[in-house]
Amino acid sequence: MPHLYDVIVLGVGGMGSAAAFELARRGRHVLALEQFPLVHDRGSSHGHTRVIREAYYEHPAYVPLVRRAYSRWYDLEQRTGRHLLTLTGCLNVGPPGGELVSGVRASAREHGLFVEELPGHEIGRRFPAFQFDSDVVGVLEHRAGFLYVEECVRAYCDAAMNLGATIKANEPVQTWKPVGAAVEVRTAKSTYHAANLVVTAGAWASQMLGDIGVPLTVMRQVLQWFAPVDPALFRRDRFPVYLAETPAGAFYGLPAVDARGHKAARHYGAPELSGPDAVDRAVFPEDELPVRAFLKRHLPGADGPRTAAQTCLYTLTPDRHFVIDVHPGFPQVALAAGFSGHGFKFASAVGEVLADLVDRGETKRDIAMFRAGRFAG
Repeated sequence: MPHLYDVIVLGVGGMGSAAAFELARRGRHVLALEQFPLVHDRGSSHGHTRVIREAYYEHPAYVPLVRRAYSRWYDLEQRTGRHLLTLTGCLNVGPPGGELVSGVRASAREHGLFVEELPGHEIGRRFPAFQFDSDVVGVLEHRAGFLYVEECVRAYCDAAMNLGATIKANEPVQTWKPVGAAVEVRTAKSTYHAANLVVTAGAWASQMLGDIGVPLTVMRQVLQWFAPVDPALFRRDRFPVYLAETPAGAFYGLPAVDARGHKAARHYGAPELSGPDAVDRAVFPEDELPVRAFLKRHLPGADGPRTAAQTCLYTLTPDRHFVIDVHPGFPQVALAAGFSGHGFKFASAVGEVLADLVDRGETKRDIAMFRAGRFAG
């Protein structure tokens, strides 16, 4: 006998858990399906901490959305009584005319954000853990920090279920299809029907959304933790999250908030793969080399033993901007995909946008640059 829901959500990572909550909060009868255990480490919503920042170098159009995300994260904290977001500031370091520094300046200028500029030789005086030459500049934004990523997903799942949503783990979706103005979803265990569908499938979006005209690829990334020589320099009251544009690539890191130490990773710089099944999830000695070289050069106090490592997946669009839209062929389907390695911080706002698209087919949030149709032709 078919199960009837108002909305089915495919994928219960950051975006899907937030969407399930927002829909349930609006009184919708929600079913959310996850192919793995809840709060798993197979996709993109894990790794203990994730950066959140406001002076968004990727494009000034992100700033209003991330402002809304801050508000929704604080709302989730208040609703659940859990500490999810910690402010530390974000230090952006790179050449004065490089993509990172120029982009941060542009967002700060357009949206009136307060940032401080630090000459290269001043960075180490302000934050003694860093060593940078005078040919770079630092731009410090204060409304930035990190989210406890697994706790955020867990909080959204719990809040959604407390509002009546049904969340089923370990139930892979095999197919979905429109049935008139509704949808049918078939899993390995059952077949479900609903008036609307939300697809937040992460790296599996290329399989679930192969007909929307967006070329998606997957990139394997490795998150790593290193034991600091002087742990006090990397405490969150003394050390900011950071992004660094260097000749060897882009790197980012976060304060040491547990015994694993300083978390650091390379941003991009790996081959683009056809899908998640092509990803080798083992961690290899060579994965450490570029990050280790970065630490030796710019954060020598973090150049201790590697204490932990995890693989993570980026799901990439060609322009590295998100896809958030109504399905071009089926208005009863809303989707969010291609977050390109910088999306988790927006999950709280994206969940709200997806609920808007289900409710009205539109949202008051400006998502013009995220429309799927930009890749047409």
